[in-house]
Amino acid sequence: MIDAYEDPGTPDHRGGARYLWWLVGRQPGRCAAGAVFGTVWMVLLAATPYLMSRAIDDGLEPGDMSALTLWSGALFAVGAFNAWLSIMRHRTMTRVRMDANFRTVKVVVGQAVRLGASLRRQAGAGEVVTIGVGDVQTVSQSLTVVGPGIGAVVGYLVIAVLLVSVSGVVALVVLLGIPVLALLVGPLLGRLQGSEAEYRERQGVLTARIGDLAGGLRVLAGLGGRQLVADAFRQDSGRLREQGYRVGAVTSWVQALGIGLPTLFLAVVTWLAARLAAQGDITVGQLVSVYGYVAVLVWPVAFLVECGYQVSRGVVCARRVVRFLRLEPMADSGTLDAPPEPSALYDPESGVRILPGRLTALVAEHPADATTVVERLGRYAPSGATWGGRRLDDIALSQIRSRILVADHEADLFAGSLHHMIGTQGTPRAASPHHQALQKALHTAAAEDIVQALPQGLDTPMDAQARNLSGGQRQRIRLARALLTDPEILLAVEPTSALDAHTEATVAARLRKAREGRTTVVTTTSPLVLDRTDTVHYLKDGKVAASGTHHELLATTPGYRALVARDTEEVLG
Repeated sequence: MIDAYEDPGTPDHRGGARYLWWLVGRQPGRCAAGAVFGTVWMVLLAATPYLMSRAIDDGLEPGDMSALTLWSGALFAVGAFNAWLSIMRHRTMTRVRMDANFRTVKVVVGQAVRLGASLRRQAGAGEVVTIGVGDVQTVSQSLTVVGPGIGAVVGYLVIAVLLVSVSGVVALVVLLGIPVLALLVGPLLGRLQGSEAEYRERQGVLTARIGDLAGGLRVLAGLGGRQLVADAFRQDSGRLREQGYRVGAVTSWVQALGIGLPTLFLAVVTWLAARLAAQGDITVGQLVSVYGYVAVLVWPVAFLVECGYQVSRGVVCARRVVRFLRLEPMADSGTLDAPPEPSALYDPESGVRILPGRLTALVAEHPADATTVVERLGRYAPSGATWGGRRLDDIALSQIRSRILVADHEADLFAGSLHHMIGTQGTPRAASPHHQALQKALHTAAAEDIVQALPQGLDTPMDAQARNLSGGQRQRIRLARALLTDPEILLAVEPTSALDAHTEATVAARLRKAREGRTTVVTTTSPLVLDRTDTVHYLKDGKVAASGTHHELLATTPGYRALVARDTEEVLG
């Protein structure tokens, strides 16, 4: 199977079927082995009735014990060998499916990393989650067709040839069965694709809504909108359930036909063969063999129906994967160099001007307005923002990312040891400069006690999103990670919103000292932080309504005073 560090290759994203074929092409040897194992296994299943008929006609009926022993031994040997083949077929096809699964996961994750900040604006979280949770599994499952699927076709042809040697009438009935099967199942598979595609789309939308609800539940409760959103979610989930019933109805018919039609063939062909045996046209051994052939025929016919069902679903899911892989990151049109010296950032849409070397706060009636300004200043959203008089859009993105850091208070924390989570490649030596920088970042973020409380310190394994830490601890770890990079310009979104008053005051004092002489912007309404800033911009309806020091705005701006005083009362309470 694909190694964790192996290059997954360049996927063919011209269509769902082409993507599935690309997955096959990435492991041709394994797929060929699966086809060989599946084919030989299926052919030997068909050989079993033949050997049984020879044992009856040559040994049992005339009473020839040596012939009976010979054919019985051959029957046992074929059965034992076929059992081994069955194990190898299953093991090989499991590897085929797992390789396709992991390879698809790698190309999807690689694409998500490639899209970077533009991912959120091009694909919903629900769509990405649906691809990762459901579509990847369905795509890999559809590759079953390269093993048992090919074996089913060959096995069907072999059984048809063997039946021709027994009776042309019986063979004709069997050969006509597959076209009839295709006529009955084909329209259902087409309908299944349509229903499955609609179901997957609605599932993605609903998954995204679940994420939105989980992230904003407290806000909804505060605004009194919880019941309204709950009712809308209940309606959407009801529609998804109904669509799921429609998919299930088609699926049940496909699976029922896959089992029922071969059984019907078995009954019809057995009746015909019994009549021929009664009339003396075929021997008793041939009657047994015909029954065995048709009983074995249930396997390839069922496999063909199942493979058609799986491929139909796989194509639908592969189309979603392909659609995601076709997305392109936002083009970097910037060709200019960034200002060589520390320079002011300016956002003309809001009127916010960030002077270099100062600690600036953005206070907004609606916190989202301040976050939007930060996204524009960090060039995560198109705007006319400038840096040193040059439009950010015209500056090479790599230079912006190397000098301006946007630190989100809900940024992802990846599983691993704490030192990996913060951003170090290993626990640094105590005397190394990196160790000193790490200790400084932890100290500034008031996160030293977190490390000391953990059983293995920085080497302690952490869950994804640091779920084994409290909300305030996670926020301090995120801040320490941002400070460790020591960016020229730090744009921090609500860096202390989850901290208690004492810790918040400590962080505010240390942040000002640690970032002295460097440009730092924080979005906050906390007076404990605002009291440490050089400049405060008060935003109303997304525009700067007033600027000055914290105390100047308290004295001159009623709206600012009301907003900050509310926080002051909460702190004092």
